Amino acid sequence: MVLLEFSITPLDKGESVSPWVARCLEIVRSSGLDYRLHAMGTIVEGELDQVLDLFRRCVEAVAQDCNRISCTMKLDYRRGHRGRLEKKVQSVREKLSGEVKTG
Repeated sequence: MVLLEFSITPLDKGESVSPWVARCLEIVRSSGLDYRLHAMGTIVEGELDQVLDLFRRCVEAVAQDCNRISCTMKLDYRRGHRGRLEKKVQSVREKLSGEVKTG
């Protein structure tokens, strides 16, 4: 399984990019993959081909009306492990006392 963290930002549409983030989130939600939106991007969990295809579709959706896009992507591949969107955070919580803020 793979965790893919990504951000897609149009560079020619001004300061606020939330309309394009929402466009991508519609694609992410309809994929059926587990995901988390946070202040600086989105994390999706799935098989490698699923998450890469999802990223490609998001880039293409933003590129429909944007001439220049900046993209960041980070992959965490770990064979045989599922549910890491929750388990990775829970592991840190268990090692700390007190509340941990998450997105």
